[in-house]
Amino acid sequence: QVQAVESGGGLVQPGGSLTLSCTVSGILFSRYALAWFRQVPGKERELVARIGVGGNTNYADSVKGRFTISRDNAENTMSMQMNSLKVEDTAVYYCMIQHGSTYEQPAGGQGTQVTVSS
Repeated sequence: QVQAVESGGGLVQPGGSLTLSCTVSGILFSRYALAWFRQVPGKERELVARIGVGGNTNYADSVKGRFTISRDNAENTMSMQMNSLKVEDTAVYYCMIQHGSTYEQPAGGQGTQVTVSS
């Protein structure tokens, strides 16, 4: 069974930084593209950043230049450095695994809450 453990969320003031991490087990990690999604109550989950098998990255326009996604295949871990955080970045962030044209949330992945507030 594919499982993930997300960490790194918290409360930060606008302009601050956080680093999220996701450690995945149960798959051949290096063979999958991965992504961070986020969701706020009442809204659909949205793609924030994606990293491909070869390390190529894609970002939502709203986070370009502020967030950096990375992966460590030796540690089965994906991370995301979030800088210059804004109030509108407040959400629950989820680690997702790409399967073809869809993304799946691993079992055990509860998401990690990021709250940006003064």
